[in-house]
Amino acid sequence: MKVLNLFKILLAFATAALIVGTGTVAGLFWHFSHGLPDHKQLADYQPAISSRLYASDGRLLAEYAREKRVFVPVAAMPKRVLEAFVAAEDQRFFSHPGVDFIGVARAVIANVANPGKRPEGASGLTQQVAKNFLLTNQATLARKIREAILAFRIEETYSKDRILELYLNEIYLGSGNYGVAQAAINYFDRSLDELTLSEIAYLAGLPKAPNRYNLVRNEKEAYARRDYVLGRMLDDGYITAAEMQQARAEKLQYRRRGNTEVVQADFFAEEVRRNLLAAYGEKGLYEGGLTVSTTLDPAIQAVADNALRDGLITYDRRHGWRGPYARIADMSVWEEEFARIAQRRPLSGPPTWQLAVVSKVEPQAVQIVGLPDGEGTVPFSEMTWAGPTLAEQRVGAPPRSPKDVVNVGDVIVVEKVEKPAGQNAKPYPPRSYGLRQVPNVEGGVVVMDTQTGRVLAMSGGWSYARSQFNRAVQAARQPGSSFKPFVYLAAMDNGFTPASIVLDAPFSYDPGYGQPVWTPKNYGNDYLGPTTVRRGLELSRNLMTVRMAQQVGMKKVVEVAKEFGVVDQMGAYLPMALGAGETTLLRMTMAYAMLANGALEITPSLVDRVQDRNGKTVYRHEPRACRGCGEQAGGGKPVAPEIVDARKPFHDPASVYQVVHMMLGVTTRGTAGRLAALGRPIAGKTGTTNDARDNWFLGSTPDITVGIYIGFDEPKTLGHGNLETGGGNAAPIYEAIAKQIFKDKPPTPFRIPPGLRMVKFTYEGGTIDEVFKPGTEPGSEGFNQTLLDGSGPWSGIDPGGPQQAGGGRRPGLTGTGETY
Repeated sequence: MKVLNLFKILLAFATAALIVGTGTVAGLFWHFSHGLPDHKQLADYQPAISSRLYASDGRLLAEYAREKRVFVPVAAMPKRVLEAFVAAEDQRFFSHPGVDFIGVARAVIANVANPGKRPEGASGLTQQVAKNFLLTNQATLARKIREAILAFRIEETYSKDRILELYLNEIYLGSGNYGVAQAAINYFDRSLDELTLSEIAYLAGLPKAPNRYNLVRNEKEAYARRDYVLGRMLDDGYITAAEMQQARAEKLQYRRRGNTEVVQADFFAEEVRRNLLAAYGEKGLYEGGLTVSTTLDPAIQAVADNALRDGLITYDRRHGWRGPYARIADMSVWEEEFARIAQRRPLSGPPTWQLAVVSKVEPQAVQIVGLPDGEGTVPFSEMTWAGPTLAEQRVGAPPRSPKDVVNVGDVIVVEKVEKPAGQNAKPYPPRSYGLRQVPNVEGGVVVMDTQTGRVLAMSGGWSYARSQFNRAVQAARQPGSSFKPFVYLAAMDNGFTPASIVLDAPFSYDPGYGQPVWTPKNYGNDYLGPTTVRRGLELSRNLMTVRMAQQVGMKKVVEVAKEFGVVDQMGAYLPMALGAGETTLLRMTMAYAMLANGALEITPSLVDRVQDRNGKTVYRHEPRACRGCGEQAGGGKPVAPEIVDARKPFHDPASVYQVVHMMLGVTTRGTAGRLAALGRPIAGKTGTTNDARDNWFLGSTPDITVGIYIGFDEPKTLGHGNLETGGGNAAPIYEAIAKQIFKDKPPTPFRIPPGLRMVKFTYEGGTIDEVFKPGTEPGSEGFNQTLLDGSGPWSGIDPGGPQQAGGGRRPGLTGTGETY
C-alpha cells in the first residue's frame, strides 16, 4: 500500500513536472517566436555576387564585390561536396527535423564534463542557415532558442536540397571567400567538379574555424582537420577506406587564382565603376552580380597607354633634370633606408624602370647598387640630357660630367640599356643602365568609335598608381585652338566658304562697361594679310578666327558648340572663339567624332551591355538597329544581318563636311602636317592655350577618333618654342597611336554629302579640290570671295591677280568642278 501511494505521489510529481516543463517550453517558444524574421524570405534568396567587367575580347577587366562569391545551384554541385559538408558539420542532417537533439545532448554532456574548455556547439546546417541569413552572431541563449525555432520552420518550408544550397553558397570559408564555389577557385584555382576528394574534405573542414585551418599559416592543423573530415566521411559510408587513405596521402597544393589574365586599364575600369555606381547604386554594383560587357579594346588600350607614356617622357626629358628620386644621407645603412624609401614611395612607371642607389661617382660613369641583380653602371652618355630644370620650363647648361647630375647616396630611377641611341652605336658592357625620370607633366588619351561613340581606350594620366584623377573625363581645361572648327562651322552656316578671304591683321575689341580692350594675337605674333578661310584653319590663325566669330555672331558659335556637346553652357563672349571656355577631353573627342560622322548624334559609352545575375539584359548601348539579328531562319533564303542607321544629321551635313575637308588640310599642310606621312585622310586640329598651358590634338578618320591632352595638374606653362604646342607635344602621340591601330589597314575616305561641288582651287597651300555648296561654287551667281577685314569688302579675286604684300599670289580658282 505504501509502495502504491509512493508511486502515485511520484507519478503526480512527474505529471506536474511534465506539465510545467511542457508549459515552460511552450511559453519560451511563444515568447521567442514573437518578432522573428520571416523565414519565407529565403525563397527569394539572392546572395551578394561579384559584378564583373569584361573587355570586348571577353577577358576580365575588373571585379567588384563586398563578398567574393560565385553562386552554384545545388543540382550542379558534385555529390561528394554535399556529402563532405554534411559529414563534417551535421551527420544526421537528412534525418533530423531542424535540430539534432542527439548532437545537442552530446554537446551538453561534453561541456559539463569539461568546464574549462571552449564550449562545444551543436548547431546543425539548418540552424546555421537560420543564423547566417536571419539572425546575428550574438552568443546568447535567447539567440540559440530563436535559431532553433527558425530551424524547425525552415525544415517545414524547404527541402533538404534547398537548405544545402543556401548553406553552401553563403558560408564563409576564409580569406574573403563566401560560398564553396568561390573558395574552390581561390584556394585551388578549380571549379567544384575539378576538386579532388582531399581538396573537398579540406574545404568542408573550414566552416568551424577558417583562419585556424589556413593551409599556408597553419599547415599542420589544416591537414589534421582535413583528415578528420575524411574519417567522418568513411564512418558515414560516403567513401571507402582505400579512398580515404589515398586522399590523406595527397599533398594539398595551394594555387591562388592567378592564371586569369586581367586586362590592365585602370582609368577605364574606374570610370565604368563610377557610371555603374550612379546607375545601379552600391548594392547593385557590389552585390548584384552584374555582368558588364565594356567597349574596351585591350590592344588599342595598350597602344594608347604606351604612346601617352612615351610622349610624357619625351616632353619631360626635353625640360631637364629635377633631381634624384630621394636621398640617403648615411650610406652605412643604405640598405635599410633604401627599403623604406621603396616601400613608402613605390615607383610608378614602365615595368622596366627600377630604383637604385648611387654608390660611386666616376669621371665617366656612375656605379649603382640596390638592383635585383646586384650592382650596375650608368654611363655618362646616358646622362647628357640631364641639364637642370629652370623656371618657366627652361633648361640649364648640359652636364659636363656625372657629378653635375648625381651624388653618392642619391636614389635614382634607371632602366637597363644595351647600347646608345644611333644605328651603328657600340654596345654597352653588361649591366649598363640609363638614367630615367618620372615626369611631372600629365595627360590623357581617348580613342572612340567615330560612328557609335564607343570608347575603345582611355588613358587618364601617367599612372593610376600615382594619381587616380582621370584627366580624360575629370579635368576641365580650355581647349584653345582645338575649338576653332566649331567657329568655322558657324561661319560655313552663315555664308562663308573655304575660299572666302579674311584679313589676318591686328585686331582689338572693346567690350565696353569699363572693361579693358581685348587685343588677341597670333601664335608667333605675325600676320598674313588677306588669307583664305581654309588657310586660316590649317595654320590656326587666331585673328582670322576672331573676325569670323564677330561677323557671324558669338551666339551662333555658342549654339554650335552646345549642339556638338563641347559645353553645356558658354558665355557669348568673343574670347570664347579662341577656346577660352572649359571642357573635357572626352567631350571634345565626342564633338570631333560627330563632325567626322556627318553630324550623327552619339553618346560616349564605355559599356556595350549590362546583364543582371540571371543573364537578362538590362542595358544596351547601340544607336543603330540590326535588321535580321537574332531572327530564326525561316523556310526562305537566309538573309545576312544588316546594321540600319536611322539617325538623321542634327546639323547641315554640307557645312560639316566643308569643315572636315578643311581639317584634312591641317594634317597635311598645317600645324599637324607631320601626320601627312601616315598616308590616310585625317580630319584633325591642334590646340594650344595662352602661355602654352594646355596642348591638344584631336584627329578623326571615318572609323576612329582620337583625342590627346597634355598639361600640368596645377596649370602652368609647358615652355616656350614651337615644340610646346599641340602640334609639337600632342600630335606625335596621335601619330604613334595611329601607326599601330591603322597598321595594314587601307585608308577610308570620308563620305561626301550629296550635292556638294568639288572645284580645283589654288590657294596659299597649293592646288586642291575645294568643296562648295550648290550655288556658291565658282561660276555661279552666289560665288563670293569677299574680304572680311572689319571695314569693307574686297572681291573679284582671280587666279592671276596682283601680288600680295607678302610676295605671294592672292588665292584664286582654276579648272572645272564636279558634283557629288
